Amino acid sequence: MTNRNMTRSELDTVLDWAAAEGWNPGLTDADAFFAADPDGFFVAEEDGQIVAAISVVNHTADFAFLGLYLCLPAYRGRGVGYGLWQHALRHAGNRTVGLDGVPDQQNNYRKSGFELAGQTLRHVGRFPGAMAPQVRAMNLTDLPALQALDLEVQGYARSAFLRPWLTGTDSRKTLVWDDGTGPKACITWRACSDGAKIGPLMAPDMARATDLLAAVATAVPDGPLIIDVDRAQTELSDWCAGHDMNVPFNTARMYKGPAPTGTPGISSVATLELG
Repeated sequence: MTNRNMTRSELDTVLDWAAAEGWNPGLTDADAFFAADPDGFFVAEEDGQIVAAISVVNHTADFAFLGLYLCLPAYRGRGVGYGLWQHALRHAGNRTVGLDGVPDQQNNYRKSGFELAGQTLRHVGRFPGAMAPQVRAMNLTDLPALQALDLEVQGYARSAFLRPWLTGTDSRKTLVWDDGTGPKACITWRACSDGAKIGPLMAPDMARATDLLAAVATAVPDGPLIIDVDRAQTELSDWCAGHDMNVPFNTARMYKGPAPTGTPGISSVATLELG
């Protein structure tokens, strides 16, 4: 068994694994994921076949995020995944590492130094659409302002990831709330095999967040809308519950090292794989 860096083409295979596990990744996630840190994706290989995968993406000199932790069923219970986990975590060095993991794995993650910091709730459903006059498509000149907003909200920068993520593709779009003085809030949606995922949503208040959410509902008229929300974001979670969105599962947000701190406001997770 060999642990090594993942190639870009292998990331497509791993996202197919994720789809088969029911993770419902976006149709064009791979390029933006890989651009975040090309050295932060790893596989375990046996006899020329990749059998497990993980990512530990270094966003800054102080912060990394772990995701895409997958092992083919025939190789589970043999220590393959954990060996790759240990190999990949070395890539983070002394950085704080965050993850969103299934709750029943919390004890295993704690053995590697991760501590529970919160809970992420997945909300799935529909809500009414509308297009407020302040909402428009994001353009490249907005990027510095949106990166600054993300730093303020998250407490750490992730410029290499946000640049391709926010600028989008045919199946991933970003909208901004702009009253004529520049973007004050933003939202990204991306088409998935089943519906569309929303994230990140970043807004100073629920009024502007609602305008952006309604615009996404207009842009994506078919299929469920999916948004991952920190339980501490009670205003947004209550809004989702008020529109009868289901919560099919939740994840444990854990950190190895000091958790980053952002500013108050309305926000959602960009993607469970990269934070």
